Amino acid sequence: MLAEIRGRSQVTIPADIIKKLGISEGDKFDITEKDGGIFLCPVVVYPKNKIAKIAKLVKDAEQETSKQTAFESIEEMFADMGIDA
Repeated sequence: MLAEIRGRSQVTIPADIIKKLGISEGDKFDITEKDGGIFLCPVVVYPKNKIAKIAKLVKDAEQETSKQTAFESIEEMFADMGIDA
């Protein structure tokens, strides 16, 4: 597909690509140049305070997981629970 640069360095992305990728107005892209090509990669941008909250949730979940016991078998798990299998 061909596209051309318009005023203010704008390029129109063909509609079938927009539909296929689920892109909509206002979406953000990381733009890179490599080996003479221009590459667009859709990205999601979150505010720093939201990322900090997510990081805390992940850290708390990791700490909770590390406290849990891993069992080698169902019988071992049942025994730990006081269940006679």
